[in-house]
Amino acid sequence: MRWAFVFQYTAILVFCLGLALVVPAGVGAFYADGSARSLLMSAAIAVFCGAALFLTFRQPRTEYISQREGMAIVALGWTAIGFFGALPFYFSGFFPVFVDAFFESVSGFTTTGASVLTNIEAVPRGLLFWRSLIQWLGGMGIIVLTIAILPFLGVGGFQLYKAEVPTPMPDKLKPRISDTAKLLWKVYVLFSVLEVVLLLAGGMTVYDAVCHTFTTMPTGGFSTKGLSIAHYDSLYIDIVIMGFMVIAGINFFLHYQMLRARPLAYWRDPECRFYLLTLVVLIFVVSFFINGQVYESLGESFRYGAFQVISILTTTGYATADYNQWPAVAQLIILTCMFFGGSAGSTGGGMKIMRIMLCVKFCYKELFNLVHPHSVSYVKIGGKPVSGVVISSVLGFLALYMGIFVLCSIVLASMGVDFVTSFSAVAASIGNIGPGLALVGPVGNYSEIPYFGKWLLSWCMLLGRLEIYTVIIFLVPEFWRK
Repeated sequence: MRWAFVFQYTAILVFCLGLALVVPAGVGAFYADGSARSLLMSAAIAVFCGAALFLTFRQPRTEYISQREGMAIVALGWTAIGFFGALPFYFSGFFPVFVDAFFESVSGFTTTGASVLTNIEAVPRGLLFWRSLIQWLGGMGIIVLTIAILPFLGVGGFQLYKAEVPTPMPDKLKPRISDTAKLLWKVYVLFSVLEVVLLLAGGMTVYDAVCHTFTTMPTGGFSTKGLSIAHYDSLYIDIVIMGFMVIAGINFFLHYQMLRARPLAYWRDPECRFYLLTLVVLIFVVSFFINGQVYESLGESFRYGAFQVISILTTTGYATADYNQWPAVAQLIILTCMFFGGSAGSTGGGMKIMRIMLCVKFCYKELFNLVHPHSVSYVKIGGKPVSGVVISSVLGFLALYMGIFVLCSIVLASMGVDFVTSFSAVAASIGNIGPGLALVGPVGNYSEIPYFGKWLLSWCMLLGRLEIYTVIIFLVPEFWRK
């Protein structure tokens, strides 16, 4: 393990983060809201620390990064940007203790959308812009962004890509991973620009349109309004944001294929079909149960039911209704959506649709083998058999995911947090969703969670965003052995 190289790359991330802080500082200066000072001070600290760390551990150009080094860079890098990204929040005075600022920063970068703010409209616009921008950067992955703009990493960058990109079967569109990262970012930016234009057409201000785009495309869910999207009470805005939440939950490789005049790529992809079918079924089921009990008309039931199902399943976390007031069966369906997540290769969190598909197919295969013990059967995706290595990796991931979920729920409950809040807060954090149930529901926040609980949930957010293995591997003794 070349720790000097790991620290060097982490230094580059911190330095780039410092440069990014200049943008919201400019927004704060434009609106003269008093946030520019804390943002520029944080930028100076990040740039100085990044530059000093880089010069201290500077290494010659390398053509290879081992898998262990890739994981170390990703885990340490995301922790570092979470720390330095919290500085503007802490210096602003709106977060009285550093753990609150760190929680908000990690929630932003991991696109979780959980917040400790109780009065969002009182926060300066420059700070809210930074809060939205870090979700946009974290959505496609700041590691992938850095690979795209730092081609000197060479072919070794694929180890970083595998550690960061949320998919059990990573692939490359181009021979060089830096070219792949650039293509994905171009698609990401294109959809972002399109959403800004459509939100402007719906009556949003430029500031709100940009901020909500920055938190929709990464399936983040931070809003500049305390009532989230419900503040606008606009069917048009609901439809636009629902559309882009669905888009963000689809594998971005398929978007690239579509932009190359291959629209059938969506239909030909079995994961995308399963994802869209799941959305449709759950929307109709939830709408059925809330119709007549919560909303009088079928149109209202479908509108609010569809928005919340899409928002939670894609792990965005926006809200247009308080589903804490919905029937228990609808709340349980919403809770189930927290474990699904988006497609592999999307900006969504959760377990991922691909893993759910593989698990279902594997269970069916086992049942089939019980009926036909002498048959030879395989788990197939798109007509192609999936290797046993991938199957075992998926099953191991799901077991680890559920084990950590149960353990963290028990730990959080031991701090005096009620069962429903503990259960849903951990599910929402590790799934990178944001709102849960009870105290952390769509009209609540995480301000009442104990300090240690916020550290725990911050760790859960990192676990979920980096696909469990990249973080938990540091607890395995073999990782540290030669």
